Amino acid sequence: MLTSSLFRRTLTRTCRRTFISSAFSMSQNQEVKIERISPGDGKSFPTTGDLVTIHYVGTLENGKKFDSSRDRNQPFQTYIGVGQVIQGWDQAIPKLSIGEIARLTIPGPLAYGSRGFPNIIPPNATLIFEVELLGIN
Repeated sequence: MLTSSLFRRTLTRTCRRTFISSAFSMSQNQEVKIERISPGDGKSFPTTGDLVTIHYVGTLENGKKFDSSRDRNQPFQTYIGVGQVIQGWDQAIPKLSIGEIARLTIPGPLAYGSRGFPNIIPPNATLIFEVELLGIN
């Protein structure tokens, strides 16, 4: 499992390294699939630069869990839309409202790309996150 601090640093570095390849993948119609599990308030949505508080569980397509803020009982906080997290999160989180729970299916190029995350996430892996938007600060 990744610690929250390590997760944030790793996502930041990965996003910086894969920005160009992710930009190209956008032109190839790579999109995040959002499946709504439980509605939020429908009124409060994060915008670029907002600090969000999220609970998440990340799995590979085969169901293997690689990280979970719920297991640590510690919500994850990040600024959204500014490249601090994988591109798939930057695209999807602004479409969720406070309290909403959703399943995000993020194609490899919008996640960790061709580098993957050694011994945890294979190269070009599609990731599935169940996320709950707890707060916008």
